Amino acid sequence: MGGVGIAARNHRFVNILNPASVTARDTLSFMADFGLSGRISLFSEADKKALNTTFNIDDFAISFPMWNHTAFFVGITPLSDVGYKISYSELNPSNLATGRQTFTSTGSGGLYQLFAGAGATFWNRLSVGAQANYTFGNINKKAAMTYEDESSRSWSSGDSLQVNNITAKLGIQYEQPIGRGRSFILGATYRLSTAFGGYYTHYEQRGSVDRTRNSSLLSSAGIRMGDELGVGLSYKKGDDLLIEFDYSRTDWSRSGLDNAAGFSNNGQVGFSSSVGQTFRVGGEFTPNRNDIRYFLKRCTYRAGAYYDSSYYTVDGAHVDAVGITLGMTIPVFRWYNGLSIGLDFGRRGLQTSQVKETYFGFNVGMNIFDIWFQKPHYE
Repeated sequence: MGGVGIAARNHRFVNILNPASVTARDTLSFMADFGLSGRISLFSEADKKALNTTFNIDDFAISFPMWNHTAFFVGITPLSDVGYKISYSELNPSNLATGRQTFTSTGSGGLYQLFAGAGATFWNRLSVGAQANYTFGNINKKAAMTYEDESSRSWSSGDSLQVNNITAKLGIQYEQPIGRGRSFILGATYRLSTAFGGYYTHYEQRGSVDRTRNSSLLSSAGIRMGDELGVGLSYKKGDDLLIEFDYSRTDWSRSGLDNAAGFSNNGQVGFSSSVGQTFRVGGEFTPNRNDIRYFLKRCTYRAGAYYDSSYYTVDGAHVDAVGITLGMTIPVFRWYNGLSIGLDFGRRGLQTSQVKETYFGFNVGMNIFDIWFQKPHYE
């Protein structure tokens, strides 16, 4: 649905975008969501093209009630990923005797986020929630120059980051009924800005024996995760229809990433952390959840669109992305168990940039629903 969810309350799925939404559930229900995602990206620059594919866990979350009007959830989701390889070869302009020289730059790794939280509902309309997030992972970058003439000393350098961070996210939702089975829902979330921890290691090597290596704590660099504010408004009609609009703003302008070794390009390009904004709109529709003749009427259909202005700039301009999404949930067995499929088509790049990314993403997920603590009665 374009990534909306700040103002969504749905007792059939685990919504990890707003901790206040965890209370939208049947009293005795247990829910679990598990998803896998992939992405195919086509990078183009003039007449050059390159194809890249990625595959990862989308998220895993479980949720269950604690006592009246309260619920708990826990899970893990990927936060970011790094994966690239760039190389080119040319004659050594300063020494033609060494033959061709080849430069290669690679990056790998990613960050994951463990989260756990709880929510409570008051007066059947106002819901509040809070969650703790633990971010961890590794990012590795390497640059190397090799020469066709083996007598010349090749060189390489690299940066390795072992990152961790603890932060919190707060959420609130208010549902206002406007008629039979209809309501408006207003939601908001806020993620706190906290300092990064972990280690930064830099090494340089010339030839096979000349090697230097040094490490430092990230906490001494004063690098911080940007805070995030999100608001959303949705219209809901029973379990049949949901339409939502979300806006989020992330502020990384005081993150300290601009000149942080291992994070930025250290002056090679005009990279600067900034303020990012995202606009999302989406909805879902179920023709007839209880139809016994036509299976497709029991399926849930989704669509959405988004515009994302990145939280960093290159030469003073944001790297924007725009895309559309399509998806559906196929009911499986009984209750609200389902198989969900989603597609994402989009494009990323500066208006004046030579490099454009056209991507196609897909995800497959399982929604598991069950009733706990039932006490059967027998005549």
